Amino acid sequence: MSSAALPSVLRIASWNVNSVRLRLPHLERLIRAQDPDVICLQETKVIDVLFPAGVLADWGYPYQALSGMKSYNGVAILSRWPLEDVQRVSWCGRDDCRHVSARVAFAGSPQGSVEVHCLYVPAGGDIPDPEVNPKFAHKLAFLREVEQWFLACRGYHDAMVLTGDFNVAPLPSDVWDHKKMSRVITHTPVEILHLQRLQDSVRWIDSARTFVPPSEPLFTWWSYRQQGDAWQTSNRGRRLDHLWITEPLAAAQAGFEVVRDARGWEPPSDHAPVVLTLRTP
Repeated sequence: MSSAALPSVLRIASWNVNSVRLRLPHLERLIRAQDPDVICLQETKVIDVLFPAGVLADWGYPYQALSGMKSYNGVAILSRWPLEDVQRVSWCGRDDCRHVSARVAFAGSPQGSVEVHCLYVPAGGDIPDPEVNPKFAHKLAFLREVEQWFLACRGYHDAMVLTGDFNVAPLPSDVWDHKKMSRVITHTPVEILHLQRLQDSVRWIDSARTFVPPSEPLFTWWSYRQQGDAWQTSNRGRRLDHLWITEPLAAAQAGFEVVRDARGWEPPSDHAPVVLTLRTP
């Protein structure tokens, strides 16, 4: 693709959709409302041969990088533009479909393209003690391996986006009650430390906090336990869904949004989509 043909704007949406087939009408609604160029999905919960690839191609996303399994996990990157160098990465010796990446053209990148990583970090169970909770131990090991991989295989000079459900709310303003939540998985000090080390690996920039001050509450997830509109009125949320970029894309950041209304679309995912706009400086 010639430099003249490279897209000058790239809108990237990320959403833990919690079953892509169940939430397919919601995905169409998101596409109509946000008009993203690239969509990263987590918890697709479907094997690749049953993924609704044809429908999404008809909606304008013929380029797809899939890594799916039956009933659990699963990640996908959908794009209006060709995807190159597709990789499916496994962590901690488990082939559980939590990481897919691909390269997409973008004029605002020094390399003329952006490497997009879609990541779904394990939730970690209920007990925040790796000695007694194997799920929590796995979550910490997973974050360590991802950090070490970026340190070894990528650099801060690479134009990259890392997005997905990280299952960690790192800042006090990323949870509805910092003191209470510091003893709850997703906001414990050890998880925050591991996520910070991952962020430091290639100097990732937290795009959400480029546009929303770190002191301001910002949530992307509200528990299913809050029935009806209770999630909205109580607003006991957490920011688990993230969009990070590397320094070569910093000047291209043009906007960020949490599509909060999507949490109320019936039947809902407990996550809201996040959208980043990159524009050639």
